[in-house]
Amino acid sequence: MDGRDLVRSVRMIKAIGPAQGLRSVRAARRARRADALALPRRGPERARVPGAARGAEPQPGGGVIHFARSSLRVRVASGGAVFCGWEGVGPEPSYALAGACPDVDARAVLEPDTEGGWRVVSERVLVVVSRHGAVEVRTPGGAVLRRELPPRWWDRVTGEGTDGRAEGDGASRWVQRAEVAADARFFGLGGRAHGPRLREGVYRLWNTDPGGAFGPGDDPLSLTMPVQLVVADAGTHLVFHDNSWDGRVSLREGAEGAGSGHDRPGTCELRMDGGPLRYWVLVGTPARVLQGWTALTGAPALPPRWALGYQHARWGFGGQEEVRRVVAGYRERGLPLSAVHLDIDHFDRHRVFTVDRQRYPDLPGLARELRADGVRLVSIVDPAVKAEPGDAVYESGAAADAFVRDARGREVRGVVWPGESVYPDFTDARVRKWWGALYGERLAQGFAGVWHDMNEPVSFAAFGERTLPRSARHALEGRGGDHREAHNVYGLAMARAGFEGLCELRPAERPFLFSRSGWAGMQRYGGSWSGDVATGWAGLRASLSLVLGLGLCGVPYSGPDIGGFSGVPSPELYLRWFQLGAFLPLFRTHSAIGAGRREPWEYGEEVLEHARTALRERQRLLPYFGTLGQLARLTGAPYVRPVWWSAPRDRALRDCEDAFLLGDALLVAPALAAGVTRRPVRLPRGRWYDTATGRAYDGPGQVWVEAPLSRIPVLARAGAVLPVTGADGGTELEVWAPVAGRGGSGLVVPDAGDGWQRPTVERFTSRREDDRVVVERRDGGAVGYPVRVRGVEGGAEG
Repeated sequence: MDGRDLVRSVRMIKAIGPAQGLRSVRAARRARRADALALPRRGPERARVPGAARGAEPQPGGGVIHFARSSLRVRVASGGAVFCGWEGVGPEPSYALAGACPDVDARAVLEPDTEGGWRVVSERVLVVVSRHGAVEVRTPGGAVLRRELPPRWWDRVTGEGTDGRAEGDGASRWVQRAEVAADARFFGLGGRAHGPRLREGVYRLWNTDPGGAFGPGDDPLSLTMPVQLVVADAGTHLVFHDNSWDGRVSLREGAEGAGSGHDRPGTCELRMDGGPLRYWVLVGTPARVLQGWTALTGAPALPPRWALGYQHARWGFGGQEEVRRVVAGYRERGLPLSAVHLDIDHFDRHRVFTVDRQRYPDLPGLARELRADGVRLVSIVDPAVKAEPGDAVYESGAAADAFVRDARGREVRGVVWPGESVYPDFTDARVRKWWGALYGERLAQGFAGVWHDMNEPVSFAAFGERTLPRSARHALEGRGGDHREAHNVYGLAMARAGFEGLCELRPAERPFLFSRSGWAGMQRYGGSWSGDVATGWAGLRASLSLVLGLGLCGVPYSGPDIGGFSGVPSPELYLRWFQLGAFLPLFRTHSAIGAGRREPWEYGEEVLEHARTALRERQRLLPYFGTLGQLARLTGAPYVRPVWWSAPRDRALRDCEDAFLLGDALLVAPALAAGVTRRPVRLPRGRWYDTATGRAYDGPGQVWVEAPLSRIPVLARAGAVLPVTGADGGTELEVWAPVAGRGGSGLVVPDAGDGWQRPTVERFTSRREDDRVVVERRDGGAVGYPVRVRGVEGGAEG
């Protein structure tokens, strides 16, 4: 146990109390014994590389290339995604893919290469495989985007196979090293507190509860993914290693002109403890890459309209009268509120799918009362079930054989908030069906949505890992396996169970679900949130990194605990966090039970007034947020995008981490440090208007803008047409004057309701005619909305 683990263990035992602390010691001992008995000890291993190429078998979309000690399957999908699978593995079964594997590109052909290897030629991408197993992914013009060096395996020696390979238990370790352009920048890997640009270092692929609170130095966190987005002058590509085992990614940035005038490429080394060596690569613009990723792993679930509004949560409401008092406080001060979230303290002794009847004697009545004021209730749901005879959920699950077992067939028991607990095996379709039906109890209590917590999964442990034993057995959709493979997909499978259960229980409504943990494809079932981010300016910066990183991995709906989870923020920190949150998809305050309150009026009159301004701006932008949500579902483009999104070749923008684009129209530059009242902003090409002052700036380049305590800088792109809420409560078009001769555009996707209606995309253009700005529908029809033009007066600066 290193110093950091010791500190976390002491902090955990202090938080959960001495009785739970003693249970956590016992749970850690049980997990250690179980793994020692059930997992094979690491013995003799034999290192192996592919060897020399011996031949190839053409197949639709590519083919299989045989080497002396392995084989490689290369296949190009109809949308241009490239699949590579060593040892002959195919793309399925996979938790990441949405439904069936995509069709192959029938025009892609496998042919010999002049260097003694092979190549797969297609319209959108070229794949070149060397005679020793290096794989290059190139643009159609021949520019190399990624070069995977021949992989290396370490097979456990238990015999000798007929092909000269050592036979093992399927848990061979492997490593693969890749090279990218010297100017490339790395993004992604799920939710990381570092970034959003990933610096040189080692990143672990193992969903982990950080244990109370985290900051930028903590890694890994609750939602890791083996998904990288790599941006370079030559092009953008996404690589996804479809393997859910524990692993580590080592990144090193390249250097141009390093050593004798030669470029040093950037490198990425992936080490996995087991599982298949298979990966997908998608190339193109960032927008095309994310669209291809969405086609591969599934369209993001669309949150209901109300979930785009402001939401208030706290661990420790105390009871339904306190909830009434807080909601009344928002109403009396004229502050919009969409939802209130109840944490584990509303359960009966922390047991999932129960209600503390003393604190909440009439929860359905409270829900109806709040709903009449336009406020929904959202419930926390943890996966752990108290292992207690007589507990209805436990008895039901035991009868259904729903819980994870150890290698000897006994229920695996851990320690969470209810005490000694068992864990549903969400990798079993039967169990997902059983669990999904339990959400009927939440709906009957009046809840309109759920948030999943503690689903890495967590078991409090005084030492070792805070999760299930690695030897714990899982169904894995009938294939069978252990927690080494199931751990990272546990939260994803739980989200699927909840989402599918809610769809079955209320088929006419879109579910609202977001989760602390997950994996690739998480967006199909809902969004995520930061987890327990530490209160402080570093935590504020980490919040933005997490949202941007998850968006680039295909999860567009996310947000942080505004104010931080762990402590009491200063009024300035709270306000700046609140102002940032107003421009993020999930806009939610939340805090730990001893971390103070998060209502805006608790921080003084000045903060209250400025928070009211931020809330009103969020309400005004709700039609725009709704449009961005629909576009995320249709195209995969996240609401929140890095500033280089439309200009990935701009190197200065690639290194910009303190601002972001909200859709294509707005650039948001939050205040991320104490005392900031003016800040630099890196602009993409084109004209940008300060939405507060109307002042115009021309990019690319850096400008200084005012950031008074009353607001954070928001700039609008010239020519942008965006839907906003008008004075009468209806939608109007806000148009920012285009530059003469350039024009502009925008989209509106009205939400017809909180069901599954097919959206209609309305396209608009703007152009300047002398001192007039003309707005038209692209299809020639009537505009249909009131139009308000801004930015006509004044010249440009910058």
